[in-house]
Amino acid sequence: MLVLKIALISLLVLTSLLLILFVLLHKGRGGGLSDMFGGGVTSSLGSSGVAERNLNRLTIIVSLVWFFSIVGIGLVERFTLI
Repeated sequence: MLVLKIALISLLVLTSLLLILFVLLHKGRGGGLSDMFGGGVTSSLGSSGVAERNLNRLTIIVSLVWFFSIVGIGLVERFTLI
């Protein structure tokens, strides 16, 4: 059980770092802090390229792995007798 817990915690740390990176790579959609500093001036909301769609898919997949690793850690903690 200890090896499983260590593996899940390592997966959680890795996916957390990847999620931070992927969210920062997304284009600003406007209406937030990026508009306040002039970041949303040249954004085109209608055109989403292949790279942006793939980044969206990757972000969703990594966030699901992140969620299930948290659930797994919780289950391991709950049912560990030590």
